[in-house]
Amino acid sequence: PGAAEHMTPAVRRALDEAEDLLGYDTYVKMAGPLRADQCLHPSDNREELQRAAHAFELAATGRRVVMISSGDPGVFAMAAAVMEALESPQNEAWHGVELEVLPGVSAALATAAKAGAPLGHDFCLISLSDNLKPWAVIEKRLEHAAAADLAMAFYNPISKSRPWQLGRALDLLRQHRTPETLVVLGRDIGRPAEALRSLTLGELTPEMVDMRTLVIIGSSQTRRFPRADDGEWVYTPRWYPAQTD
Repeated sequence: PGAAEHMTPAVRRALDEAEDLLGYDTYVKMAGPLRADQCLHPSDNREELQRAAHAFELAATGRRVVMISSGDPGVFAMAAAVMEALESPQNEAWHGVELEVLPGVSAALATAAKAGAPLGHDFCLISLSDNLKPWAVIEKRLEHAAAADLAMAFYNPISKSRPWQLGRALDLLRQHRTPETLVVLGRDIGRPAEALRSLTLGELTPEMVDMRTLVIIGSSQTRRFPRADDGEWVYTPRWYPAQTD
């Protein structure tokens, strides 16, 4: 996450003890404070497997290496790329590396905490990016999640190269959810320009969202009420009404 206070002590300790730090350039810069004697290896955001291979090459020589990831490394992030690189038949020496994955605060949980508790009941996380999976798979998952009345958090909701996917996803959701369904938009949560907004599915348009926005779609039970600072809390109750025939 962007806020330093959301970084766990275990992650801070790993960063402090590292000799080499690898990651997307933006995330490496956010991982400070760092020492002058630490070797930084920033790279482009689309070089995950190459970055993971580089990390294993360094670690296999006995160096203490940290792969930097935003949020939680296991949620649409670098932990899976590291595992993929390790599983591939690249270098037997890599399997001798002592590997540890340290959990963090995901964008979905950071945004939910700012809003209240919109993920307080069953929910799912879905990436709307079709760079690594077919759009047909995304549509199928959206339809099932919407029909199951799960709250949802969307990662990678829209970009200049993928301008239409969010609109299509909202069309699918509206076949199962009422226009009054609550939505939370969290942009740059934990960073200086953070912005949080609650609205309804009927009000939501793709133009309100960019790649740095986390989108939470509530379930049929998600509700909101005023807070003391003139904003409002959004939460999904822990209970669910009994189904009737």
